[in-house]
Amino acid sequence: MAKKSRTKARDRVVDERVGPREPCPCGSGKRYKACHGSAGGVFVARPFEGLFAERDLVALREFVPSATAPLTVGDRTVLLATLLPTAAPAMVRDSGEVWLGMQVRHGFGDPSRDLGAVLERALATDEPGIVGLVEPPGPGARLQDLMNDEALDVTVHAGFEWWLRDVEQRDQEMTDALEQANGAVAATVRLTSVDAAYWVDAGSKEHLRWVLPQDETALLDALARLHAAGADSIADGSKLVGMFRAHGLLTPVWDLPSGTGAAAIEQPMAAFRERLEQALDDGSELTSEERAARSMLANHQVTLR
Repeated sequence: MAKKSRTKARDRVVDERVGPREPCPCGSGKRYKACHGSAGGVFVARPFEGLFAERDLVALREFVPSATAPLTVGDRTVLLATLLPTAAPAMVRDSGEVWLGMQVRHGFGDPSRDLGAVLERALATDEPGIVGLVEPPGPGARLQDLMNDEALDVTVHAGFEWWLRDVEQRDQEMTDALEQANGAVAATVRLTSVDAAYWVDAGSKEHLRWVLPQDETALLDALARLHAAGADSIADGSKLVGMFRAHGLLTPVWDLPSGTGAAAIEQPMAAFRERLEQALDDGSELTSEERAARSMLANHQVTLR
């Protein structure tokens, strides 16, 4: 069993960056004050904090279409996945193997607790089928309390053929569902030169999304310094177009010219990481140009969760 989480969810966690009339970061579609910002509501702004794999967990939950990673839970191995068939929270396969999905329809304010509750239920049954939540799970184990605190060995897939890897006979319904799911997958590659960075081919453009762990204020300052100096490009024709906030972390996004490819940005990303680290270490006051760049970057932020 993993070590107990160093960051426990409180009964109510208020994210001061979200206004009461703004959409709740949980994705319910309700205003924050009527959802997890209400008295008795639960919203954990950084649910995977304290885990070595936090950044990849955010990526797998938010924007990587098809990927898997083995997850060590006590003496069991669980298959962690971006999306399971029918967006199931978890599945117990005929073999007894447990699959745990990151991209699900429900959301009760603390994704780590939701995952922990579903995982415990799946591990406790031998009956093949879907395991999920229909109501808030209440207090209990979070993902931090269950999984080994280690890096994820992420495999990004071109499609969802792995859904049926243990199915000997496929019927037409399975084939149709697989074809439909595969049609929505954009080619994605996890870079090896830096952690938690994912290249994606969106057709007319390519993108690079890099989940970063730094404090938001310091990170914005550093990116502003690089932008003002013209040092925030990662390839010829690339452009830092903005960033989104998800589960307490910022993810800068670059547009890349079509045809760039993932391999071409491996070395430039390693060089950019060094420039970013230097900018993060710079404690001087921002210049007027850097303040303008910071304001521009802040205005191009979107909160997903």
